[in-house]
Amino acid sequence: MPTAISGGARIRTNIQANNAYNALLSAGDNIARGQLRLSTGKRINNASDDVAGYITSRALAARNGALKSAMNSTGDAKNVTAISQDSLDNINNLLTQVKDSAATASSGSLGTDEKVALAKGAYRLAQQIQFVVDSTVFGGKQLLQGNFSGEWTIGYYADNTILTIGVDLTSDNDDFNVDSKNFNLNAISTARAGVTTDFAGVTGLSLESFSDIDSTNLGIFGTDQINTTLTSLATALNNVNKVASYLGGIEVRLNSQEDLLKSQITNYKAAISRIEDADVAQEQLELIKNQFLQQSSVISLAQSNQNPQSFLQLLG
Repeated sequence: MPTAISGGARIRTNIQANNAYNALLSAGDNIARGQLRLSTGKRINNASDDVAGYITSRALAARNGALKSAMNSTGDAKNVTAISQDSLDNINNLLTQVKDSAATASSGSLGTDEKVALAKGAYRLAQQIQFVVDSTVFGGKQLLQGNFSGEWTIGYYADNTILTIGVDLTSDNDDFNVDSKNFNLNAISTARAGVTTDFAGVTGLSLESFSDIDSTNLGIFGTDQINTTLTSLATALNNVNKVASYLGGIEVRLNSQEDLLKSQITNYKAAISRIEDADVAQEQLELIKNQFLQQSSVISLAQSNQNPQSFLQLLG
């Protein structure tokens, strides 16, 4: 803090000039700092500007970056659930048509040719179901063939340990609540090789069987099997819906987490801004004040340097 000291008639120690010069340097430093803050928009440009604020803002920025990554990961998980649900809805519609064909075939008013035609039409729908299963892919991985599982980091606890969520579409997932614990939609192509397969968790149900129906053997459309066929298709439909519900429950949580992350990211940005960013209006006022002080210091320094000239007149 400068102190007003009168140097009397001492030429060698011009204290007033030193004080004015120090004030000039201080005003210049403050102007440079203000111009830097206005040009960068930041109140804290280095750690020396605010030691506590610097470390706090940097910690907040680091966590905010992690939250952004978590939100991206949440979006990826939602993509998986959305793609899977869309395919399951499509399969549901196709399987409903297959069941309708079987229900129609159960009518005693239909002849053999009509039942065979219904079976062939149902088989075409079964082939489309197979295509839906085979083409439901994310990240190069099949989603509905009974072996997909994945985990995504969707958040961070206070101690920075991660929060993950898993999407388990493996055939033995208990959350499907399928009695056979073998939910497998990829049953058609394997049945051709003579392998016993289950469709949609229903033991012994293979949609390939529709292709085997002909005028000499009605197979699963026969009078002795049609009840079992209808019951099996109804169970398969129910199981498909169970998987879709499982995915829907996961997506509900993902939606909630995504909303939370968006809010947290915004709040962290606001906190960082309050700590780190410059108040432009205030900085402008301070800059004007320091520019005035700078000009005043120059004038005062000039006046102080005239004092020795006055003292020299005593020597005359």
